[in-house]
Amino acid sequence: MRGIASSAGLKNRVAKRRVRDDRAARRPASARPGGPRARGAEACERAARRPASAKTPRRTRLHLVARGCPSGYPAGVPTRPVILDCDPGHDDALAILLALARPELRVLGITTVAGNSGVENTTRNALRVLTLLGRTDVPVAAGAARPLVRAGHVADHVHGASGLDGADLPEAAVGPVAEGAVELLARLVRGSPDRVTLVPTGPLTNIARFVRTHAELLPRIAEISIMGGAIGEGNLTASAEFNIWADPEAAAIVLDCGRPVALVPLEVTHAALFRNADIPRLETLGTQTGRVFADLLRFFGIFHHERYGWDGSPIHDAVAVARLVAPGLVTEVPYRVDVETESELTRGRTVVDLHGLRGLPPNVSVGTAIDRPRFIDLLVEAVSRFP
Repeated sequence: MRGIASSAGLKNRVAKRRVRDDRAARRPASARPGGPRARGAEACERAARRPASAKTPRRTRLHLVARGCPSGYPAGVPTRPVILDCDPGHDDALAILLALARPELRVLGITTVAGNSGVENTTRNALRVLTLLGRTDVPVAAGAARPLVRAGHVADHVHGASGLDGADLPEAAVGPVAEGAVELLARLVRGSPDRVTLVPTGPLTNIARFVRTHAELLPRIAEISIMGGAIGEGNLTASAEFNIWADPEAAAIVLDCGRPVALVPLEVTHAALFRNADIPRLETLGTQTGRVFADLLRFFGIFHHERYGWDGSPIHDAVAVARLVAPGLVTEVPYRVDVETESELTRGRTVVDLHGLRGLPPNVSVGTAIDRPRFIDLLVEAVSRFP
């Protein structure tokens, strides 16, 4: 019986091969295996199969660009329009870089908010990062200088007086657009042919204002991918993570806005550690971008070594971008999440109902773990895309 089955299988494979040969004969020569277009497609497919940890040589990347693979990535990758809402910030800078490097994402614009530093600094820092990366075509709009109802607070004890201390970044080659953050968000969302993903990595003031003033545009939001919150211990207080603590009323509005929301909390981002031993991987790229981000990460690591004794720094904000381009990178579970807005002791705590004790349906996809080596490979590969 085994011999009969093998013989029948062989006949089937031969018949399928004849069908493929007939189809190939009817295709133009340039599209046949070995033709110019086919060779380009085959190169793109080989690039797609390459592990994330395997760096594509520069000559190969240039070949892929010539063969129709933008930025050296495989051609035909579906793109997701995104808007970054951020407060750069060392980890925000890497989030911007990662979003611009990946072919799966199309960055429509960047909005800024006070958080890691005042909004003047965070806006300037976003523009300086774009200047470094040669992407000053991306519009940047300044947003909220303070929370919805509370006094402002900045994290200069972590990020330095400028919000991005530690490296010699170029001065911004362009300025922000005349529109405010909410106006730019509305214009870009309204004008996009596809639903837009928002990626907030700072206090959620801008996004909450957008939700409140442009409810008619909410159906055009595909997802909101947030860096913020904690299931357990906070990082600004014992109860709360900084972004949610800074504007808890805004966070409560966004989490219950009715659109798909993903939350990348400290349990995930504290595991997304860029260790000091990883930094030489950026320096050996031999590029200005690699050197700048190596210096930024060394500075960023000082606070985390003094606070936690860690040998490196968590790249919080880039995880909110990375989960969009690397399926399975972050383990996520749907939970009911509410934000504490009344108690000063637990202000900004994200109350994650792990066991459904309140009997309410989940409203957030909450990250619980990350594949750290894969994440670090994604970051290094992204930095290698820039001069």
